[in-house]
This record gives sequence, C-alpha cells and structure tokens, in this order.
Amino acid sequence: MGALLRCILLLFVVGVVAVPGAVAGRLSRNYYRHSCPRVERIVADVVAAKQRANPSTAAGTLRLFFHDCFVGGCDASVLVSPLTADRSPERAADINLSLPGDAFDVVVRAKAALEVACPGAVSCADILALAARDLVGILGGPRFPVALGRRDARRSDARDVEGNLPRTNMSARAMTVLFARKGFTPQELVALAGAHTIGFSHCGEFAHRLYNFKSADGYDPSLNPTFARALQSSCANYKNDPTISIFNDIMTPGKFDELYFKNLPRGLGLLASDAALWEYPVTRVFVQRYAANQTAFFEDFARAMQKLGAVGVKTGRQGVVRRHCDVLN
Repeated sequence: MGALLRCILLLFVVGVVAVPGAVAGRLSRNYYRHSCPRVERIVADVVAAKQRANPSTAAGTLRLFFHDCFVGGCDASVLVSPLTADRSPERAADINLSLPGDAFDVVVRAKAALEVACPGAVSCADILALAARDLVGILGGPRFPVALGRRDARRSDARDVEGNLPRTNMSARAMTVLFARKGFTPQELVALAGAHTIGFSHCGEFAHRLYNFKSADGYDPSLNPTFARALQSSCANYKNDPTISIFNDIMTPGKFDELYFKNLPRGLGLLASDAALWEYPVTRVFVQRYAANQTAFFEDFARAMQKLGAVGVKTGRQGVVRRHCDVLN
C-alpha cells in the first residue's frame, strides 16, 4: 500500500506540473463584458427552459462537459457531429455513443440565442461550461463562478478518446492514476464522481454485476441483496432493449445532494466504478467525508469543476469561435 500511495503521489505531482495554469490564467469572468455582456443570462434562460422540458438534460450535460475536457481539453471538440466531419470525431468514439441528445441540444439552443444577440462572439466551449454550472445549481447543487475565454478546437478525432476517460468497470486505483495524469487528486476524483447523484445508467453498463457473477447468489456481493434482486428484475430484458436504465442515485435522483455518497457503504452504488470508490482506502476517506458533510462536498465539487473547466483550454489564436457547435470551421 505504501508503494502504491507513493506511485499515485508521484503521478499527481507530475500531473500538476502539466496543468496549463498560465492558460487558465488568461480566462476571465469578464471576458465578454463588451462583446456579449448578457452571455450568462442568455445561457441561463435557455438552460432553465430546456431542463424544465427535459429533466435528463442536467446529468447529460455534466457528462458531456467532463468528456469534452478530459480529451484534449475543454474545447468543444466532443460536440462535432460525425455527419459534418471528414473523419470520425470524438463523438463517434464507442464511449461517447451514449452521450444523450438533450445535452448536445441545450448547447445548440444556447448558441443559436447567442448568435442572435452577439454574432460570432461566444465559443461553444464557454457555452458548455456555463450550461454545466447552471444545471448543477438548478437541481440544488453549488453555484460557482465560471471563468470564460475558451476557444473551440479546430479538430476532433475519435482516436484521441481511448485511454482518456474512465470506464464504468474501472477500479478506483486505475481511476486515481488516470485522474492524476490530468492533474487531479484522489479527493478531486471523488468530488467529481459526486455528479452521479443525478442521472441514470443503462443496464448494459452494470449487467456484469447482476448476472452470472462468480458468487453464491450470482450477483456482485458488494451490492445490497435487495437492491441486486430489484436490479436483476428491472434489467432482465436489457439485451433486447438496451435503453432500459436505472437512476444512479435511487434515493433522490432529481436532486443534486450528498446521497450518492451515503448510498455507497450501503451497497447501493450502481456502477462498479461507484462501488470501487468505497472499497479502495485511498478514495473511501473522501466518500466518508462527503457522506457526512454536504457543505464539504459542494465546496470541493465547485472547486473541482472550476479546475476541470481549465484543463487544456485554448485561448486566442489557439482556437476559433464556431458559428455552429457541431461543425468544424
């Protein structure tokens, strides 16, 4: 264990050195003060209307933001449609095929409104960052400032995705290594995982925990038995209907709160990667902290989201401002 912790610490230190602090420093809350002073209000209005009409928008947009930032930086490269690109973009990668349409749609709607108010001014990357922040607040989560000034990527390639995003069956140890490469601590990993307090997962993502598992009962013994049997029943037809899904947090699925963390020691973590955070001592301590203290979770989540929003950002001539978020300029 001591050697493992030293390894993780070393990776974290290396990752911190690689974080583009100077680039993040060029972002500013007042970036659009002259070119589009109402940008935050326009995005907030569009986001609120979309969330009212489609309540799954919040969780999908948070996931979309994370998938964008962890692959090449927060540059809206994940938004590029396979129908408009010369080669397969990030969106066509296997792990991104389940990104929900409502998440893309809310960015498209906000972009359309901004193009009317401030043509050619606001990047798709900034819209996605603002939308993710606003949706957390709408569902009762923390509100926090978002620095702006990101530019959109000139390229998007599905080949860049593999190895840069956590899988649902990943061990906590592997996730800490992955996050360390991006400059994030185990604590920040756990804080960001708290986004699973909202949203849902398709049965196919966790079916290996429910059927033909090498245990006396045939399911993952880390699952609460009652929960496991209910999942077996609910997901029984998942092979014929891959759209069958279950809420990530079965207690308060529509509220951004700390219940996700309270669920984990009770065997109510839906994904193997969720349960792993409780089983691994390095991350368990932070699960315990957030389960006991919602304020601590909110504060750490807000800081981690601000840090996430600064990963690999492009500013100035490093990128462009797309007129259409799903099309490369």
